[in-house]
Amino acid sequence: MYGGDEVSAVVIDLGHHTCKAGYAGEDAPKAVFPSVVGSIEQLEIGEALKYEKDSEPILDAKDGLRPSDSIKNKAKRKLYVGSQALGYRRDHMEVLSPVKDGVVVDWDIVDSIWDHAFRERLLIDPTEHPMLLAEPCSNTLQQRERTAELMFEKYKVPALFLAKNAVLTSFASGRATSLVVDCGGGSTTVAPVHDGYVLQKAVSTSTIGGEFLTDCMMKSLESKGVIIKPRYSFKRKEVRPGEFQTVDLDFPNTTESYKLYSQRVIASDIKECVCRAPDTPYDESSYANIPTTAYELPDGQTIEIGADRFKIPDILFNPSIVQTIPGMESLAGSASSVRSLPQMVIESINRCDVDIRRELFSSILLSGGTASMQQLKERLEKDLLEESPQAARVKVLASGNATERRFRYDCFMELSIL
Repeated sequence: MYGGDEVSAVVIDLGHHTCKAGYAGEDAPKAVFPSVVGSIEQLEIGEALKYEKDSEPILDAKDGLRPSDSIKNKAKRKLYVGSQALGYRRDHMEVLSPVKDGVVVDWDIVDSIWDHAFRERLLIDPTEHPMLLAEPCSNTLQQRERTAELMFEKYKVPALFLAKNAVLTSFASGRATSLVVDCGGGSTTVAPVHDGYVLQKAVSTSTIGGEFLTDCMMKSLESKGVIIKPRYSFKRKEVRPGEFQTVDLDFPNTTESYKLYSQRVIASDIKECVCRAPDTPYDESSYANIPTTAYELPDGQTIEIGADRFKIPDILFNPSIVQTIPGMESLAGSASSVRSLPQMVIESINRCDVDIRRELFSSILLSGGTASMQQLKERLEKDLLEESPQAARVKVLASGNATERRFRYDCFMELSIL
């Protein structure tokens, strides 16, 4: 028997970039770790020995040995979850994400992430805690059913509540009606919330999120000759007191996905440290002589970042800028068709009833990791003032604390469960 008021509800928010877990009513999550996992395909020992003994090797088109399909199907994968496990390089380890385009595509990975959150990070027994799970506005009925099935049948939770991300953000700011602009890792979503419910017909989504901006930063640096070395690919050796020499290490069995993940971690830190949204639309000539900002890479080399620290964030406001970044040409066509952040806000509000538009304009809430970028709030408010109707009182609200802006926590939702 479970006593509601004596046990804290556990909140889990599985995003595209990070998974957040903690207790309802607290200011911030107890655990924050990547929502990607490392995966290594492994054969069961008995099956591997049987294959070696009984099976004939098969030659492929390139005269290389390959196992038969029956052996491949019997392979099991070992998953590595959490920052520490991912930080350790392993041979043949692929980095996989359970979420694609906002939809869960691999429930085994989601299961391992939840298990890691419960057993290793929060150190709780899920059978003793009611659960609040944050879900995207686009979540389907099948996804909700699968979530409930896992929670009740595997983890035996006593109670479960699925809440929309936008609703949690709105309640956390003390509002039942607002327009939530969620700038996440995989996408940007604009969702109107009225009396605690998301107006689905007016939800607007863009594929440009924090990870897209990180990729743009990586490509831009590469075009300037900057090589981002993953942390595992070198070691620093002290040759004299205070003087270090970098020695490259060779790991031929490292997968491309792990190398890219390791580079993205560094590029993401560069983006978060030096980038800020420009006050006015980015113009190549205006920012040509902008003062540079220094950043020291893990291998010791110091790079100077100039116009890119304004150009990359401005992609949110002018997606066509992607065309000017070397190496991103393949995505330029899709990015140019994406609407800018102010356009998404205006369109979303215009799809709502006339009676609530004024209130939505005055309660625009910024959330998500990308929203903590410097000057983003001020730039969005400025652009909206120029494009919105004169009668509208535009007010963009964002927590002064970047930590609060990243996470959606509210004690009210605990009452919803109990």
